[in-house]
Amino acid sequence: MNKITNIKDKINLSFDSLKEKLGWKNKMQIIKIEKVIISVGVGKIRKDKRKLEVIQDRLRKITGQKPLATKAKRPIAAYKLRAGEVIGYCVTLRGKNMYAFLDKLINITLPRTKDFLGISKKSVDSMGNLNIGVKEHTVFLETSDEEVMNVFGLCITVVSSAENKNDAIDFFTEVGLPFEKKSKIK
Repeated sequence: MNKITNIKDKINLSFDSLKEKLGWKNKMQIIKIEKVIISVGVGKIRKDKRKLEVIQDRLRKITGQKPLATKAKRPIAAYKLRAGEVIGYCVTLRGKNMYAFLDKLINITLPRTKDFLGISKKSVDSMGNLNIGVKEHTVFLETSDEEVMNVFGLCITVVSSAENKNDAIDFFTEVGLPFEKKSKIK
């Protein structure tokens, strides 16, 4: 039997398996992944131009797109932050790039993560979106392990058309996202 590893094919085939469970009557009710947002906050290194360039370069390698700089809207004196300063970078993936990134994330990146036991079901919000935090960007194959000094974390948000948390968890499980198993030993 041919194993389906492509996310787009799994989404198309998820209708039949989720039809009874979620009470769908029409193929148009199928949940879709609308976009994937990858974001990085720069924090205290926002004044170091060289490190900002490293973050931009690594994010470009990971996603295949140029990252957009997010800037502060108003000054915050406690953080010595001025309006217009770069506070992070963001990439929004749609279409083929989105599916390719999700395939890479599920099949290569997450299994490479040290001590990975699965994604917590608490990371799915009430609107049906999944938020995954990655502590080190070096788990992605595109980034080299040569410069260990410049390691940063990133947040991956998978935006779906699910209407609630339970439907989203069922959909993401069907698509192949590895959620953590409940252990009996505490």
